[in-house]
Amino acid sequence: METHHISPGDIDYGLMRKVLHNELRLELSEESRERVLGCRAYLDKRIAENRSPIYGVTTGFGSLCNHSISMEDLGVLQRNLVMSHACGTGDEVPAEIVRLMLFLKIQSLAYGHSGIRIETIRRLIDFYNNEIYPVIYTQGSLGASGDLAPLAHLSLPLLGLGDVFHRGERLSSAEMLQAMGWDALDLEAKEGLALLNGTQFMGAYGVFALLRSFDLSLWADLIGAMSLEAYMGRMEPFLEQVHRVRHHKGQMETSANIRRFLEDSALMQEPKNYVQDPYSFRCIPQVHGASKDAIGHVANVFFHEMNAVTDNPTIFPDDDLIISAGNFHGQPLAINLDYLGIALAELASISERRIYRLISGTRKLPSFLVANPGLNSGFMIPQYTAASIVSQNKQLCTPASVDTIESSQGQEDHVSMGANAAVKTLSIVSNLESVLGIELLTASQAIGFRDTDKISPVICKLLTAFRKEVPFIKDDKVMYPEIKKAGLFIHIHPPAQFC
Repeated sequence: METHHISPGDIDYGLMRKVLHNELRLELSEESRERVLGCRAYLDKRIAENRSPIYGVTTGFGSLCNHSISMEDLGVLQRNLVMSHACGTGDEVPAEIVRLMLFLKIQSLAYGHSGIRIETIRRLIDFYNNEIYPVIYTQGSLGASGDLAPLAHLSLPLLGLGDVFHRGERLSSAEMLQAMGWDALDLEAKEGLALLNGTQFMGAYGVFALLRSFDLSLWADLIGAMSLEAYMGRMEPFLEQVHRVRHHKGQMETSANIRRFLEDSALMQEPKNYVQDPYSFRCIPQVHGASKDAIGHVANVFFHEMNAVTDNPTIFPDDDLIISAGNFHGQPLAINLDYLGIALAELASISERRIYRLISGTRKLPSFLVANPGLNSGFMIPQYTAASIVSQNKQLCTPASVDTIESSQGQEDHVSMGANAAVKTLSIVSNLESVLGIELLTASQAIGFRDTDKISPVICKLLTAFRKEVPFIKDDKVMYPEIKKAGLFIHIHPPAQFC
């Protein structure tokens, strides 16, 4: 397994994909080790000098910031913080997202601005390397002081509290520590706050959604091209000249993809007696392209966030400063998670419209894509399912980032709701995958009524692979297993392997 040395250098999506697929072992680089040790030494010196109160270190938290804490209770304060903030509820966070959270938290702490001890960050690295994933829940974060409740659950096992999954087996953290031969940690000043403040819950969900979005955006183009070929659509709307004069990056990229996917298609070269196609075909570059541009913008925001320090207070040893500010606030992520959800929902929306056109009994395709409609319902209801999912996406696209609820006795009077944005955006990702699966199922059925010797080489390659999993449907059968297989096909296959 490849070893990655955690360091202050930029991490990118290629690295995050390796984290997602559990392809890395982590070690702390010498530079990060020195930064962490130096920051901790500076903090200990400041506490010993006791020059002035330090928020969350020698004071209480939130609206209790004016309550001073005695030197002998500084560690108790941090332990109490972790325990009292572990108030998550709802579904359990998937293990792969917990792994991303662990990585992002380690990365953020390793910049040497958080005051964490070297022992604590090394234990988090031990968790990561040994596939020990704390049980975390999806609900409970306001995305204001970061993701307090989820990160408290991430931190509980350091203290021997809460539950974990260890290589797929659920057990108590106390049992895990005993099995590994480790002692529970006693947190010292500032450590609980460094662990709990931060945007790693929102960040992990966002990175996961983006990694899927990169693939699903290309899948939308590839499946859209198959639908266009099955529908015997026109190629003129995809010519480079059209898109060059509008010059949106995503639009030009999409049109180039469609031209490449349908190159050497004899079907597309056949004369047409209709002048235009419906927008769901003709405007693929404009709609898919807008979503691509949105995905690119959101990816840039999350790139900066996953390379950021987002806890509080932030410590600057070289400047002799400890600053209580607001880098934990999730608004940059919340707004962009909402934006990403809208972009993905639109890919699903136009996909469903193509499904509808393919089953409509036009362009010499049989009604509902079966040879004997009436006796057979064929692909009538898969379109219903896609329509239902698309409608749910519209509901999920109600923005979370415009909502706020005052908390902590008014001290935290504006919150981002970024965690809620993150969870619902992941639902939209899953829904898009399902709708694209239904379009792939429908388009492959429709193209079966054409002369498949005339389809493009790229579409032929995709169709051949898909037919190994899902056959052409001659008569009515139970459809939900085929829909599930189509969605799984998209989930497990990188689209680039076909194009």
